[in-house]
Amino acid sequence: MLVTGGAGFIGCNLADRLASDGHDVLIYDALSRPGVAGNLDWLRQRHPQRISVAVADIRDNSAVNAAVADSQAVFHLAAQVAVTTSLTDPLEDFGANLQGTFLVLDAVRRAGSRTPVIFASTNKVYGDLGDVALDLSGSAYVPRELALRAHGIAEDRPLDFHTPYGCSKGAADQYVLDWARSYGVPTAVFRMSCIYGPRQMGTEDQGWVAHFLIRALRGDPVSIYGDGMQVRDVLFVEDAVEAYCAAWRKIGAVSGRAYNLGGGPANAVSLLQVLGCIEEITGRRVHRDHADWRAGDQRWYVSDTRRAARDLRLNPALPWHRGLVMLADWLRGEHPARQPMEVLR
Repeated sequence: MLVTGGAGFIGCNLADRLASDGHDVLIYDALSRPGVAGNLDWLRQRHPQRISVAVADIRDNSAVNAAVADSQAVFHLAAQVAVTTSLTDPLEDFGANLQGTFLVLDAVRRAGSRTPVIFASTNKVYGDLGDVALDLSGSAYVPRELALRAHGIAEDRPLDFHTPYGCSKGAADQYVLDWARSYGVPTAVFRMSCIYGPRQMGTEDQGWVAHFLIRALRGDPVSIYGDGMQVRDVLFVEDAVEAYCAAWRKIGAVSGRAYNLGGGPANAVSLLQVLGCIEEITGRRVHRDHADWRAGDQRWYVSDTRRAARDLRLNPALPWHRGLVMLADWLRGEHPARQPMEVLR
């Protein structure tokens, strides 16, 4: 099993699951993000006979070809993951997200294999959703349209790429789907909302749930861009991993399809609601610093998860309150990079 970006947050959790299920896993990762080397050490300690590693850039054509050559399946998660970075360095974003994805797909095509490719896309392919009329309900935006409020954004929503990140991931998303149509390569796409959980190195630009918790546990202020009432549906990482594994198991039935993957309406929360829950967990007030809205930020996004749940036979997602407690417990007790630990406890 090839997992590109396998030392990252979702990648290492996916690799752990695959290795635990008895598969040999090749981690392909440039190890360029802070903290991911610790995830790799964790994987090696847990699965010394199952984990192998290729330290290489996803834009290295020769390395990609070698990694793909013997793979039974490709889970392609390697990416530049931040909208802010894409705005300051769009060429880097293009190379990591679009060029890298093309090289993975082309390696599978030229190998003449029917190796499945499961791709990590993003809800940003739907743009800023500025046409969705919103009302305020307490400390959260909600759609005025009742069907949207009940079910969320479905996969038939027109694509509308905003920011270089949205363009690079959106174009890659379409390449992956077309490889099934044009070349018969079994592929599936997950347009992910906010995934959170253990082994997430949350930063201000990406992984906001873990970032909020890390800042709160340290007693540091949290920056809110906008009014804090923007809503996302959050999904615990184990539920995301199950979806990836299910897509691989059922690839014959789901090839060429895109799925919105998130916590759905039952796990739709505003930033302020998450902060309120964090204050309950930590027993301390979290100071907020407010700043202007950021480019491409959606005031409301919730995944319609009905297609994924039906096709992949997924169980209901872990309730977000419980997942937040589990992430806080991990940060307090196991995170190797958050010293001094007494500050967290």
